[in-house]
This record gives sequence, structure tokens and C-alpha cells, in this order.
Amino acid sequence: MHLYTEAAVTRRRLLLLLLLLTCSCLSARERSNSSSSSSSRRVVRHLPGFDGALPFELETGYVEVDRIAGVRLFYYFIRSESSPADDPLLLWLTGGPGCSAFSGLVYEVGPLTFDVHGHGHGQLPRLLYKPESWTKRTNVIFLDSPVGTGFSYADTDAGFRTGDTIAVHHILVFLNNWFQEVHPDFLSNPLYIAGDSYSGMIVPAVTFGIATSSPKPSLNLKGYLLGNPVTDHNFDAPSKIPFAHGMGLISDQLYQCVKDIYGNHILEPYCTFASPHNPRVDKPFTSRVRQILQLQDFHLSEISSECRTAEYTMSRIWANNDTVRETLGIHQGTVPSWQRCNYDILYTYDIKSSVRYHLDLTTRGYRSLIYSGDHDMIIPFIGTQAWIRSLNFSVVDEWRPWFVDGQVAG
Repeated sequence: MHLYTEAAVTRRRLLLLLLLLTCSCLSARERSNSSSSSSSRRVVRHLPGFDGALPFELETGYVEVDRIAGVRLFYYFIRSESSPADDPLLLWLTGGPGCSAFSGLVYEVGPLTFDVHGHGHGQLPRLLYKPESWTKRTNVIFLDSPVGTGFSYADTDAGFRTGDTIAVHHILVFLNNWFQEVHPDFLSNPLYIAGDSYSGMIVPAVTFGIATSSPKPSLNLKGYLLGNPVTDHNFDAPSKIPFAHGMGLISDQLYQCVKDIYGNHILEPYCTFASPHNPRVDKPFTSRVRQILQLQDFHLSEISSECRTAEYTMSRIWANNDTVRETLGIHQGTVPSWQRCNYDILYTYDIKSSVRYHLDLTTRGYRSLIYSGDHDMIIPFIGTQAWIRSLNFSVVDEWRPWFVDGQVAG
């Protein structure tokens, strides 16, 4: 009798434990589903640091691209300020790899910029409207890709392992899910894939993936755009010396004296990569140094307006603000410290050249626009011209000057 009673008590305890575990699992699953369904979005009408209501339509959200690993890509979507229903839709991918699409939004083609010379809202940088934005006539999705970039994250360690091929796959899944679940109303809009710098490896592969597959729903792909794109080491790397020589930076006899020149823009001062505190720290930073810089208490008054990196620091202050994160709808606990560029992502460089994609896509009749800033020594225009010539296309319109208000501009 005593053994039976003890066994019964043991069974009851086991049943109670199983019941608690089941409830716990259900609770966890409910929490997960409530915040991390296949896609989620919110309309943002006001942003911290911006005076008044936004003069454009901003939407933020997540799209799940790998259910097993729990990979979710974060995006900013801005509708065209002209005719959203008719204007083209453009997906913007910032380079790096690992640089947030927020860079594209505030430093490149988007409708916002930081007020470097003015005063912020307390300790929060001030945002200004930028009228020369591509969103004047284009709907633009600014996507944080690959995973680990910006506010994009994964639930598992395995989910953070990424690379060229994985990133391309995730972007294709993102587009399919975004159109199907979030905005089927934009399916008929002309679609363009765009980006700059390292996205030169990703954009052509994504465009090729859309062109050669039959996703459901079908996408109205028209072409792609790239600025100063990384394309092929055999073209990009050798072009740096003739570029530097042609710009008068080095003499005929010297080949190693450009280390103190700011490669991204040769006319700008060579500044600290991410921090105004220690100009002696040069890139590339070690993981530990980057971590220290991320945790420093930056103040707006310490930021110099002489360097492009001043604005980069502003974006980190802004994006790590709790009110900003709440406004954007960032999932709590997923990205402890936002970085404009995360160079610690576990990334495999498995696309060695994107030239073949350019050839295939152009041959198929898709439109492409390749543009270069002539002061970029990281990916000089000389190398870009060389790989374009290697495609052996016939010249329809010869090299010629172009004008702005009657003045030669290039």
C-alpha cells in the first residue's frame, strides 16, 4: 500500500510537471507568434528628432525569410511622393556587407538627413527633410540585409551564418513574402533592384534570381541600378593605381603613398571610421575595439562637422534610442546595439564575380544603370568601365558631356 501510494504521488507529480511544461511551451509559442509571424508592419507618421508629421508615408516591418532558423529581415518602406500606385518600386540594398539600409535612407537616396550643423532634440540628433530624394517619383524599400545587419536578426546562432548565396536567397524570399503577404497592391508596379558598393555582388544575382524563376506571385521586374559596384577583383583592384595616378595623387614613380587618403572620397579628410573620440584608431577595427566604440557615451556636442563620419555617429545615437526603437516597432531584445555597419557578421564570400549576371540580364533585355562617383578610390570608375567593355556590347550612344542649366556637369 505504501509503495502504491508513493508511486501514485510520483505519477501525479510527473503529470503536473508535464502540464507545466506544456503550458510553458504554449506560452512561449504564443509570445513568438505574437511578435514574429511571417510578416509584420506598422505605419510611422512621426519620428523622434523630426519636427512635425513626416511629409511622406513611412512603413516599417519584418518579413520572415527562414522559419527554421528564425531569420527576420527588417525594412523601411517609403511610398512615392508622386503617384505610388503607378510609380516604380525599387528595392535598395546598402553595401558592406553588413551596412544597414538606414544608410541609404539618410545618407544616400532617401528623404531624410541629419542636421549636422544644427541642434538636436536634447541628446537626440535632429532629422531634416531632403527634397532631392529618389522617393519623389519612386516607391523604395530599404532592406537591412544580410541577417545581422541593422535591425535584422535570427532566433538561432545558426541563423546568423550568412554569405553571398544565402543573402541572395533570403532577399528573394523576402520579396516574394512582402508582395504576397504585405503589399500585393504593388505587384503590377515596375520593379527595380538597386544598391551600391558591395551590393554590386548581390543586386545582379538577386535580379537574375527573379528573372529566371517563376515566383508566386509573379513580379514585374524591369531592371537594376548600381553605384560604384564591387564586381570582380580582377577589374576592381588593379584600377586603383591608375586612378590614383590619373587624379594626381601619386607620381609615375610612386605606388604605395595613398594610405592617408580617404578612399571613399579622395577630396574629403581622412577621419576616424566611426568615432569622434579617438582619431588614432584606424580601420579595420578589431571586434573588441568596435564593441568599445559602440558602448561609449557619445554626445552631440562632441561630433565634428568636418567629417562624413560625423553623420554616421549620429545614426548610431539615433537608432539606439529607446523611443526611436519603439516608434519603428523593433522587436525587444533582438539587437542590443545597432550599428550602421556590422563587420562582425559570419559571412562567406562565395560569389567571386557578378560579370556573368550583368551579361545574362542585359542579353535578356533587362535595363541596367551603372553609375560611378569619380572621387571613389575604393571602387574606381576605371575598373567599372573595364568590365563593362568586357561585355562587348555595341555602343549606341557615344561618350559625351551632359549639362545642368546649360553648364557642363560631367
